[in-house]
Amino acid sequence: MATKQGYDVVIIGGGPAGLTAGIYAARSRLKNLLVEKGAAGGWIINAGVVENYPGFPEGVNGLELADAMQQQAAKFGLETLTAEVTGLELKSEQKIVKTSEGDVAARAVIVAGGSERIKLGVPGEEEFTGRGVAYCAVCDGYFYRDVPVAVVGGGNAAMNEALELTKFASKVTVIHRRDELRATKILQERAFAEPNMGFLWNTVVEAIEGEDTVKRLRLKNVKSGEKSTLDISGIFVAVGLRPNTGYLKKVIGLAEDGTIITNEKMETDVPGIFAAGDIRSGSIRQVAGAVGDGAVAAIYAERYIAGK
Repeated sequence: MATKQGYDVVIIGGGPAGLTAGIYAARSRLKNLLVEKGAAGGWIINAGVVENYPGFPEGVNGLELADAMQQQAAKFGLETLTAEVTGLELKSEQKIVKTSEGDVAARAVIVAGGSERIKLGVPGEEEFTGRGVAYCAVCDGYFYRDVPVAVVGGGNAAMNEALELTKFASKVTVIHRRDELRATKILQERAFAEPNMGFLWNTVVEAIEGEDTVKRLRLKNVKSGEKSTLDISGIFVAVGLRPNTGYLKKVIGLAEDGTIITNEKMETDVPGIFAAGDIRSGSIRQVAGAVGDGAVAAIYAERYIAGK
């Protein structure tokens, strides 16, 4: 495939950071392209209600918020390409973004790609994925009506998953390797107030077992070493995210956890390459923060191009 030429900015990733960067870049009359392999919006589209984004006192559905951002960006002229990014190369003053639909050349690149769920890595997880092992309560919670399920994790994502599942499951058991949650206090309060939610502290999953579908978990208490089983019909894993930066390892500076190192202008250690959102080292992993990152990255990308 021939390399597509003529873009000022290519934005990798269509979450809140990428869409905001697209809005700002398009309004600056830069010729820009957003590359996203899936649905625009990132993880936000799985949120039933986003309560902490300014301007929505009653909250807003995550999918609706993402759709509104996408429509706004398109109104100002943002182009989109549905493709997976596989590489990024530097060629003189140009940046070549390699995708499953061909190469794209640009003067500047804003990396706003998302993350993937970290898996438990225990026996049975791969075998039962889609048959009792899940990673998105909004997507799959409906299939677990009136049956017991477990959620693994103790952060905001895990509590949001667990609270969503209380709408369907007969009982939700939260399994956490520590003795207290890391989620924000308001989520903790809601979780502890749920009558059909229980907690197993200082506990890890050692194996997932079943027949055609998941039937039980093998557990271990990390303090006492005591082992036990838990009969359930589904397990939702929410133990963290891993940034999708494998293709950038030899191109720009990455932190030990794989996130992209930037300065306050969202600049990486390579001139003309910027990063924004959850993929950036030090990100607060909130929609409001991602939106701010995207705006900053687009503004300084414009200034970089103008300086050339």
